[in-house]
Amino acid sequence: MTRYASLLVFVALVAIAAYSGTTHLPGPFYAALQKPAWTPPNEVFSPVWMVLYVMIALAGWIAWRAQGFGPLLWLWLLQLGLNGAWAYLMFGEKQVFSALVDIGVLWLVILAFIVLAWPVRRSAALLFVPYFLWVTFAAALNFEIWRLNS
Repeated sequence: MTRYASLLVFVALVAIAAYSGTTHLPGPFYAALQKPAWTPPNEVFSPVWMVLYVMIALAGWIAWRAQGFGPLLWLWLLQLGLNGAWAYLMFGEKQVFSALVDIGVLWLVILAFIVLAWPVRRSAALLFVPYFLWVTFAAALNFEIWRLNS
């Protein structure tokens, strides 16, 4: 059991980042924005993020077990901060372009994590692939929202 106790630290860190998404909700600002026809319903986002957050926590824990506080963990922590900042920028500050910049950097950091994790622990890299794909989609959506409302 103590072997898995450290996993709780990663779950807690992810929960802190996820908290930003629960405190900065889309609300009337987002509802009033023009969005592309391929925008998913708001109800899709929470379940997708719940699954992704579990995978993000597992990937961070696996990276930490493989290398300790090495480059993988620093990338993992950076992506977590960028992830938490996005909802604040988009919904809290209503800064669509700033959120777009944030998600672009997030996309690069996720990709870097996958590339660096691959030779160390493939499982950590693979756990980030769905996250990378979702953030790719979310970045495209963020870009279109910015374009349509500029």
